Amino acid sequence: MDTRLDDDTLAFARRVFQHARVGETAALADLLAQGLPANLRNERGDSLLMLACYHGHADTARVLLEHGADPELLNDAGQTPLAGAAFKGDAAVVELLLERGAEVDAAGPNGKTALMIAAMFNRVEMMRLLVAHGADPRVVDADGVSMREAAAKMGAVEAVAYLNGVVGD
Repeated sequence: MDTRLDDDTLAFARRVFQHARVGETAALADLLAQGLPANLRNERGDSLLMLACYHGHADTARVLLEHGADPELLNDAGQTPLAGAAFKGDAAVVELLLERGAEVDAAGPNGKTALMIAAMFNRVEMMRLLVAHGADPRVVDADGVSMREAAAKMGAVEAVAYLNGVVGD
């Protein structure tokens, strides 16, 4: 039996992931209503939810979550949808994920939380939002590197100053 996917199936899969990537909510909602798995993932392990969140499509993310998408599903790089949204600085998507059960301090194997990602990329407003939702600024990554150290290494001066105010010395 030949288990390779035919060209039509591959084209369909590409369209599905493109719907999530560009925020074609209605098209994706129709497919989900017909039984498309909400946790479908691409060759990099990115779920439909990860793509919608990373690209700032809160309505698409909401529909996926309503159809059972897992807000904790890691991609192959060990990132959560929350970390992707924090990296992009998208407060609306972050709020949605947290409302729908995403763990504020969830981390992949590297131990980097959404707050640590926000700190490394100097997204202070995102840091404030995550801390307001209970994110722990004292978390260290899997290598024992503190959030402040990681932010300093990336040249995130404002993030380091914010962490100094929140964590102290």
